[in-house]
Amino acid sequence: MIGRSSLLAKSVARNISTNGFRRLASTKSLKETLQEVIPAKQEQLKKLKAEHSQAVVGEVKVENILGGMRGLKAMLWEASVLDPNEGIRFHGMTIPDCQKVLPSAPGGKEMTAESMLWLLLTGKVPTPEQSRQLSAELAEKGELPPFVTQLIDSLPKTLHPMTQLGMGVAALNHDSEFQAAYERGIKKPEYWTYTLEDCLNLIAKLPALAARIYRNVYHPERSLESIDKNLDLVGNYSNMLGFGDNKHLTEYLRLYIALHGDHEGGNASAHTAHLVGSTLSDPYISYSAALFALAGPLHGLANQEVLRWQMAMQKEIGDNITHENIKDYLWKTLKSGQVVPGYGHGVLRNPDPRFVALQEFCKTRPELQASPIIQLVQQTAEIAPDVLKEHGKVCVPIRKTPYPNVDATSGCVLYHYGLTEFKYYTVIFGVSRALGALTQLVWARALGLPLERPKSYSMDALQKLIKN
Repeated sequence: MIGRSSLLAKSVARNISTNGFRRLASTKSLKETLQEVIPAKQEQLKKLKAEHSQAVVGEVKVENILGGMRGLKAMLWEASVLDPNEGIRFHGMTIPDCQKVLPSAPGGKEMTAESMLWLLLTGKVPTPEQSRQLSAELAEKGELPPFVTQLIDSLPKTLHPMTQLGMGVAALNHDSEFQAAYERGIKKPEYWTYTLEDCLNLIAKLPALAARIYRNVYHPERSLESIDKNLDLVGNYSNMLGFGDNKHLTEYLRLYIALHGDHEGGNASAHTAHLVGSTLSDPYISYSAALFALAGPLHGLANQEVLRWQMAMQKEIGDNITHENIKDYLWKTLKSGQVVPGYGHGVLRNPDPRFVALQEFCKTRPELQASPIIQLVQQTAEIAPDVLKEHGKVCVPIRKTPYPNVDATSGCVLYHYGLTEFKYYTVIFGVSRALGALTQLVWARALGLPLERPKSYSMDALQKLIKN
């Protein structure tokens, strides 16, 4: 067993090295690193167009058109690819690969948002020094302009936190460097540099914006902590939320935000950012649109539904948690016509590697192992797949796998650590998803990707097309 583990570790290390992920001592900035990798990608795109533009990579069936375009190979997205069996890979790296090589915050063990941002944008693993340099840069850019704080403070606390987040992000468009540069006239090869500045400015400001919304809606009696220039992005976010002393929650948020940062380009929020960005709207407008997509119940609200369902189960079965009681509750849920939230996925056919990573985090924390709600999550994950296979039904009919996805556990850990406001959970997701969606706006401009414009059909036109 030891020999097999050693061989696996050597294989991973060799793959990381041979694919260009070897960490080298470097003081190059993020922009300098990106300037080095863009020409090769531009050349790769040019070659694809010249040599393979007429190659067929798939087919379009009526079920694709009627079923939300699922499975269509119709979008370029450089940061990650989602394999149905293996799960997500970030520039070819699995989640365990990332956990091994991406730098952590000083005093922490989990990969930081900055190190994941660097990987998603450049395809390279940053050194600890580069990651901390980026942390310092983001902290320097992190303060909100007064007009945005006034806007957020003027909103009723009853307005949904995601609506407030989207409004705040859109308002930051006032200071868009890309928009200003475009209006005065710049050449297309320069688009990506101004887009990068907007993206970094937005990522830097999201923690302060999201924390202000949390304070206003749930804890108006609290004062907001200032940005600490010595902390990483998530360290500051946790501090501004009022959980700076909770090191366990801060570490969990680092892992959560890194894991949720990107999940291919076809999901609703990432695709929305790409679509709006293809019109040359600036990153603030593009990502505000993405946030409103994320706010939908079928996309970003799932972990709230899981937590409500698990707590209802906990209330009904009480302290007598047995496999039989959990199985009975699962069948009760299904027979009532409801779905089991947190199970199934539109693409994945095996357990979600993000769920596995969060469960591994739980196993290393005695306080989580002792938590009744976490114990219930773990036991439910052992029982639910067989019940769902027997029932022949998962979350919704298009989800053909009975295995847990990341939502099956993510909200429950937040709840255990004291962040108990369900409606706010999607805001944290929104802070995270910026890492992938915004980096790909930079690449869309660097590669000169065109305005997105698919062809639509009416049902009559589709039937005519089929007959012909």
